[in-house]
Amino acid sequence: MVNLITGKNGKGKSKFLLEKVNSQVKEILGNIVYLDTSTKHMYELNNKIRLINASEYNISSGDMFIGFLLGIISGDHDIQELYFDNFLALSHTSIDELENIITQLDELSKNFGIDIYAAISTTDGDIPESLKDKVMEAL
Repeated sequence: MVNLITGKNGKGKSKFLLEKVNSQVKEILGNIVYLDTSTKHMYELNNKIRLINASEYNISSGDMFIGFLLGIISGDHDIQELYFDNFLALSHTSIDELENIITQLDELSKNFGIDIYAAISTTDGDIPESLKDKVMEAL
């Protein structure tokens, strides 16, 4: 299942995501991967969580991002949750492309049994109607 955390810049999406991931690491048996565009949250994450700085991998489109995720998943069959901070920048997609990439992530989630949490800098009004049921927190 794909879960979205939405809100304008500076509203606490990263903080919400960090609290969520750090609480989940105590409850789940599988692995957790946290993708970001930098390593600035490295010391805020539990050391059992794998932090990946995606900016080091020259991702330049949504399709490349999905391929990158498939590579991560193929290398670790125990991944139970994926967290994406700053999702639009991370995936190199625009708000207009959001519906397409979330649909792909939803399929990936179902196929591999992975829960996905994505923080998106936007307002609820910018989220396509078809994705509003995926918003778990609007800040």
